[in-house]
Amino acid sequence: MRPESGNEGKMKTHMQREIDNLKRQLLSLGADIEERINDTYNALTNMDVAIAVKVKNNDDYIDQREVEIEEECLKILALYQPVASDLRIVIGMLKMNNDLERIGDLAANIAEYVMIVARDEPVTIPAKFNDIFSEARKMVRHCLDALVNLDPILADKVCSNDDIVDRLNVEIIDEIRDQMQSAPQKIRPLLYLISISRSIERIADNATNIAEDVVYMTQGEIVRHHLKDHGQG
Repeated sequence: MRPESGNEGKMKTHMQREIDNLKRQLLSLGADIEERINDTYNALTNMDVAIAVKVKNNDDYIDQREVEIEEECLKILALYQPVASDLRIVIGMLKMNNDLERIGDLAANIAEYVMIVARDEPVTIPAKFNDIFSEARKMVRHCLDALVNLDPILADKVCSNDDIVDRLNVEIIDEIRDQMQSAPQKIRPLLYLISISRSIERIADNATNIAEDVVYMTQGEIVRHHLKDHGQG
């Protein structure tokens, strides 16, 4: 194998610094997204419109961060033309960035639904919302931990846990439908509770996407859509 020239070595060093900085930016965005999820949980459980408004108003900031990170990814691809594992890492982070922005959008959607529910007929919030929020938050945290440590084993565990969120979503919707039958005058706010549950389930789906990208980055294997590998087939 031809040894690296001095210029090639410098370029490699510069590229690694850029990739490390990109990773820090992505993890910072992930920390902000985690905070948004915590806020939406508090907004729902306390029917706190002020918190919901804060989450909703923060969405533009998250969108701007996503654009900045995407531009950094594209800059690295254009300037350094990475190959092999470096290319996988940059592409993986480009895709993760998009998934994190989607999670931010879903948190903003939940906040908007909470504002509507808070103004409508009082309804009983199913207790299992605590569980589904807890599982989804854990999946987001663990997929980011998997990125920090480039840990495909933890990433695979995140993918497997998506089944738990799917099951809780079904159980919550079943409970809400029972409420609809016993209190039809409350159908409107109860429908928004179903939308909240489904949004949390989609947060978990996006966390699964991020975890699958960690597997791609570390092992070069595209596992997206390989549902049977994660017990979903």
